Amino acid sequence: MSHYRRADDPGAHYFFTVVTYDRRAFFTDELARQCLRHAWRIVRDRRPFELIALCLLPNHLHCIWKLPEEDADYSTRWASIKAIFTREYLRSGAVDGARNPSHRRRREAAIWQRRFWEHRIRDQRDLSRHVDYIHFNPVKHSLVADPSDWLWSTYHRYLREGYYGRQNLLDRRSDLDDISGGE
Repeated sequence: MSHYRRADDPGAHYFFTVVTYDRRAFFTDELARQCLRHAWRIVRDRRPFELIALCLLPNHLHCIWKLPEEDADYSTRWASIKAIFTREYLRSGAVDGARNPSHRRRREAAIWQRRFWEHRIRDQRDLSRHVDYIHFNPVKHSLVADPSDWLWSTYHRYLREGYYGRQNLLDRRSDLDDISGGE
């Protein structure tokens, strides 16, 4: 069994990529968004974190969280979000993917990839680059030509709050090339 070393820095900002099982495209469906929002709220009420940026794509999501000063346990939060989402999603009539023998043995639904990718944000420049990466991702995946055309992103909030100012995110795309996001 693999043992992953995760960053463990209380109060830090973390960038995450979470992917659906078999890259099934359902995150932009209304039911999935409702279930995800519900799971997110429950977990955030129990174990607070601040959402800095988010983008839902059909088969994965990217986000940045800031954890409380005394807490670095994002793994439990993600496990809870995935579990609550899965229960709600399947209870609402959605169907999971084809389960392999490992899923059946563990009695797991085939909704999520088991793991997620995380990156501890190092400084303000790293944070800015990852926020831009998140907001640019729908363009990167050829889902839209401009980030403002993608509905399921915090880009619109950042635009309203003047984060992007006069410089368009599309003008900065070359700065984002070396961020992989675990995709």
